[in-house]
Amino acid sequence: MTPTDSAERYRSLRVAILAAGLAAALGACTHTSQDEIPTASIPNDYRLRHPIAIQEADRTVNIFVGNTRGGLSASQRADVIGLASVWLREGTGAIVAEVPAGTSNARAAADSFREVRSLLAAAGVPPRGIIVRRYHPADERLFATIRLTYPRIAATAGPCGVWPEDLGPSIKNKGYLDNKPYWNFGCATQRNLASMIDNPADLVQPRPETPPYTARRSEGFEKYRKGTPTTTDYPEADKAKLSDTGK
Repeated sequence: MTPTDSAERYRSLRVAILAAGLAAALGACTHTSQDEIPTASIPNDYRLRHPIAIQEADRTVNIFVGNTRGGLSASQRADVIGLASVWLREGTGAIVAEVPAGTSNARAAADSFREVRSLLAAAGVPPRGIIVRRYHPADERLFATIRLTYPRIAATAGPCGVWPEDLGPSIKNKGYLDNKPYWNFGCATQRNLASMIDNPADLVQPRPETPPYTARRSEGFEKYRKGTPTTTDYPEADKAKLSDTGK
């Protein structure tokens, strides 16, 4: 074998080794990018898994009436008046009043409901806004109450407590090593947030600005024009101090 043939064979071997190394490096990079799983990807977001939905739901107030008592207590009157005021603001349908019939407290409930109707009318609920129904509880062990129910727009989330997979490693939980949040994660937070929202429309659109208080704004502009402090001084503020330290 001549020196020329040896040099040519050496160059060919070196090129083959470099090509194999480059192919292996590229293959490793491609393999890593395909198997990489982000732990905070959008499909695993609890806000998408447990969204807050806006829908119509019922609000109910139960009034307990004893067998021999007619009329309402002070706290029950407050409940009825409170329901009427809230119904005027958020109600989307008539108030359905379910009054017991054929029970031991049916007579007392009928007397109490006359007071309920008068309180609702005094609070501004029109007569056509009240629908009266008689009912008898299916289970005799359940105490029959006067139920006041009306539909409203509410924000809801859930149901919570759903566990389709085990939290630990098991045969059913094949994605345990994927480092993803479990299904019920964040459901309680979403449900509590939905129950605390005063106006569900705030989740969809902002509220419009209210008109400014012109008298107060004019007074502030006048002080600013004269160069006087715009803050209000209270002479009795010094009386609330416990000591004279710092003067």
